[in-house]
Amino acid sequence: MASTPTPNVIFILCDDLGYNDLGCYGGSVIPTPHLDDLAASGTRFTQCYTGAPICAPSRCVLNTGKHTGHCRIRDNFGRVGGVGEQKRVPLEPEDFTVAELFKQSGYATGMTGKWGLGEPDTTGVPTRKGFDEWFGYLNQRNAHTYYPPYLWRNETKVDLEGNRDGGQGDYSHDMIVEFALDFIRSHAADPFYLHIPWTLPHGGYEIPSVEPYEDMPWTDDEKVYAAMVSRIDRQVGEIVAVLDELGIRDDTLLFFGSDHGAARRWEGVFDSCGALRGQKGVVYEGGIRTPMICSWPGRIPAGRVSDQVWYYADFLPTAAEVIGGETPEDVDGVSILPTLLGEPQDLTGRFLYWEFYGSGFQQAVRYGDWKAVRPSTERGLDEPLALYDLVTDISESSDVASEHPTVVAA
Repeated sequence: MASTPTPNVIFILCDDLGYNDLGCYGGSVIPTPHLDDLAASGTRFTQCYTGAPICAPSRCVLNTGKHTGHCRIRDNFGRVGGVGEQKRVPLEPEDFTVAELFKQSGYATGMTGKWGLGEPDTTGVPTRKGFDEWFGYLNQRNAHTYYPPYLWRNETKVDLEGNRDGGQGDYSHDMIVEFALDFIRSHAADPFYLHIPWTLPHGGYEIPSVEPYEDMPWTDDEKVYAAMVSRIDRQVGEIVAVLDELGIRDDTLLFFGSDHGAARRWEGVFDSCGALRGQKGVVYEGGIRTPMICSWPGRIPAGRVSDQVWYYADFLPTAAEVIGGETPEDVDGVSILPTLLGEPQDLTGRFLYWEFYGSGFQQAVRYGDWKAVRPSTERGLDEPLALYDLVTDISESSDVASEHPTVVAA
């Protein structure tokens, strides 16, 4: 059992990491020993889903507990409203976040990485949405380079001198990792919540070194991608090592996942999406199914593989139950704490919902073993639903809607 009644909570969120990239999920090309060890220390989920098939709405779902039919941010760019030339939509004061939940319960709250839910001087910046301190990118477009001219610390712009005039002296990801390690050390005596939405392995494909892949017969982007995944793995190991060093590993509940599917399938090289159909930007499995590892030594069973179906809207109510907080009535998720602790939990009777506006209008619903998809076409809501049985057809290759009209009607 954990030595504290309410644990520290860390949620590491990668960007564009594929379902099949990690060794513990079947990846055979890029070694991921630290993440494989993390999975062995806890539970690896095979049917966890992101909030959306693209960055900003997925992060909005994770932070608010509302699916994309209800949450504030449903695409990277606003169709109505939004701020600046890119029409980014910020969170509003009434959008209650998981960080605000932790803060209400007396937790120290920190974040480092890519936010994407509020531009400068808006109501959506992290320090106005429950985080005591944070460091990283506000704007997602700025996060397309790992050598940016500046990052943000709280509400202050921090110029990176090493990147002045196009230089590549300050690699943002490593600075973000250092902030995370320093936050953990600074708050080891407190209950803390630390959100780490990393930019790796999102493009642009930039990294200080492609070791140990420099001699592989791959393209430059492939070498960088592999090195990015290896860097993720190594630095997850560093985070776990610091928790061990400080004696708080058993007092820390750690989540590791991706914000959506791989941006490229990398077929014939890494096969990042495996047998899943699609990739980032679509509501098929390749766009929304994520690797998910949960570890809390002494509480979450070690070495377990779970096929429980859940998604990022469940994180806020789960956190509320873990720390004894109050879940808002209007969230779409449910607490999966019994599942995390290895206890029976029946979640088969609920609907999981996604919609996405990026390239037309797409919808998807998961209900039990069924997956319904309304693909993006000019007909929009008049397009009939396709239906897939994910038990026998994980690749969503056979539409069985005509054989199961009552399921489609439901």
